[in-house]
Amino acid sequence: MTSIAAGQSDSAQPMEEEKNLTVLGHLEEVRGRLFKSIIAVVICIIICFPLARYIYPILMNPLPGIELYYTEVTGLLASYMKLALYGGLILAWPYLLYQFVMFLKPALTHKEKGYFYTLLPGALILFLSGIMFGYFVLLPPALNFLYYSFPSYVGGDIEPIWTVDNYTSVVSRLLFWLGVVFQIPILMYFLARIGIISPGWIRRKWRYAVVIAFIIGGVITPTFDPINQSLVAGPIILLYGLGYLLAKLAWIGRNRAVAETI
Repeated sequence: MTSIAAGQSDSAQPMEEEKNLTVLGHLEEVRGRLFKSIIAVVICIIICFPLARYIYPILMNPLPGIELYYTEVTGLLASYMKLALYGGLILAWPYLLYQFVMFLKPALTHKEKGYFYTLLPGALILFLSGIMFGYFVLLPPALNFLYYSFPSYVGGDIEPIWTVDNYTSVVSRLLFWLGVVFQIPILMYFLARIGIISPGWIRRKWRYAVVIAFIIGGVITPTFDPINQSLVAGPIILLYGLGYLLAKLAWIGRNRAVAETI
C-alpha cells in the first residue's frame, strides 16, 4: 500500500510541475508580448512627435473659429505630448492587434486561426471608420453645443475659455475609443464562429447592450447631454445589431462545418 501511494505521489508530482511550467510559460509570453507592444507604441510616439504640430489644425476643424489658450507654463507641451501619445496608439494599433492574435494563436485551431486572420483587415477598417465617425459626425454638434449653445442657454455673458491641453485630450481620447468600440461586430462574429457565443444569447442580452451603449456614450463623449450621448450610443446599438446578423451567419457556417465533419 505504501509503495502504491508513493508511486501515485511520484506520478502526480511531474504533472504538477508540468502545470506550473505551463503557467510560467504563459506568463513569460504575456510579458514578452507586452514588452514588444510597449516598444512599438514608444516608437510610434517618437514618429508622431514631430508630426503632432500638423494635427492641431485638423483637430480644430470641427469647431471653426475656436480660440484655444494655455494657462500653465507646460500647458502647450503637455497637450503636444498627449497628441503624440494618442497618435502613437493609433499608428501602433495594427501591431497591437497582431500581438494579440499571436498570443491567442496556440489556443486556436487551424480553422479558427484562418477566421482571425481573415477578419484582421475588417478590424482595421472599422477602427478607422470609428475615428472618421467621431471626427465628422459626433464632434461638430458636441463641440458646438458646449462652446456656443450651452453658454448662451446659461446666460450671464459667460465666455468659454478652453485650454489647448483639455481640448486635445478630450478630442483625442474620444476618437481613439470610438475606433475601438467600432470593432464590436468583428468581435461578435469571431466569438460566434468559434462557438463562444450564439445568436440566441446575443438576442437575449440586447437590453443590457442598450444600457451599456449609453454608459459608454456617457464615458467617452465630451458632454453629458443626452443628445450627444445618443450620437455615440445609437451607432453602438446599430453595431450590436450588425454583430448579431454577422453572428447568425457565423453560426450557420459553424453548424455547416460541424455537419460536414460528422
